[in-house]
Amino acid sequence: LFTDARHRNIALGVWAAVGSGGAAFGPLIGGMLLEHFYWGAVFLINVPIVLIVVSLAARFVPAQQGRPEQPLNISHAIMLIVAILLLVYSAKTALKGVLSPWMVACTLLTGAVMLFIFVRIQLRARVPMIDMRLFCHRIILSGVVMAMTAMIALVGFELLMAQELQFVHGFTPFEAGIFMLPVMVASGFSGPIAGVLVGRLGLRIVAAGGMGLSAVSFIGLSTLDFSTQQWQAWSLMVLLGFSAASALLASTSAIMAAAPKEKAAAAGAIETMSYELGAGLGIAIFGLLLTRSFSASIVLPQGLSASLTDKASSSIGEAMKVAQELTPSLAEPVMTAAKTAFITSHSVALGSAGGILLILAVGIWFSLAKVGGQQ
Repeated sequence: LFTDARHRNIALGVWAAVGSGGAAFGPLIGGMLLEHFYWGAVFLINVPIVLIVVSLAARFVPAQQGRPEQPLNISHAIMLIVAILLLVYSAKTALKGVLSPWMVACTLLTGAVMLFIFVRIQLRARVPMIDMRLFCHRIILSGVVMAMTAMIALVGFELLMAQELQFVHGFTPFEAGIFMLPVMVASGFSGPIAGVLVGRLGLRIVAAGGMGLSAVSFIGLSTLDFSTQQWQAWSLMVLLGFSAASALLASTSAIMAAAPKEKAAAAGAIETMSYELGAGLGIAIFGLLLTRSFSASIVLPQGLSASLTDKASSSIGEAMKVAQELTPSLAEPVMTAAKTAFITSHSVALGSAGGILLILAVGIWFSLAKVGGQQ
């Protein structure tokens, strides 16, 4: 649709701004619903919205010629989903120590074999569900890595912040949404700006710069106390929102510009898959970092049974549940220990994520070395 690179980048910026705007209102609306209704309301509210969008799309979106040669292979899609779930589950259980090593190994091997079979099927298919050969393109592969990493960072940060603000600092869900608003607002405004910057500065600078500034934001946030350093936290959240969203837009621009015209739909599918997989991995990876760090750093008071100690050491949510079952003399020390451990976990998770993002920023810089401003 957009053959001119500059126009395409601006259009992608507008698209990113609309998506980020929805993400900005999501925590606020979700917080209000959780305060006044049961948790299932956050899903039900989407039903009328989807119906309205579908009717508007049917009315205003122009019809496009279909691809009857493209088969709808549900079994292959299920195979890919199961393979990814098994791989993620094996990683989570390995770090938590829930299953025996041989069970973890079997789960990991099963997921890896299923993923290998899926890739082989796609490479041999006349019309594959996912064109795996696109991953051989260096720029497309870099775009996929950027998209996944940026989504991991944003979603993982929201998970961490929501838990800390509510469990440690006593915020309501709506207040937590308000506190995190700067990162989403900055994401929304960054879309059109990043689209212009890609056209003027080139994909390489915007992509690596976005990843690098996201790393700086995470490292800075890992040192803050959100209860007393709100303005510093909000400033770094603005930087995080702008830089991570810029990296997302750069990833989209890289994928769509590098893909051949006849494979634009396949490239778009890979991009969408990268976003969704990144969101899921963000929850899994940050959850693992928080769990491991929390369990290692919590120091519970004497007098708890072994079962309660294990339960309280698993997560801050479980620790708060345990505290509700105890006498006041034990409940207060348990809650204090849990809050202290979670603050330590927050620093470990954000600092680790910042270090990884910094390494990836360097990798993206060299990966896109020959792209320059042509994209």
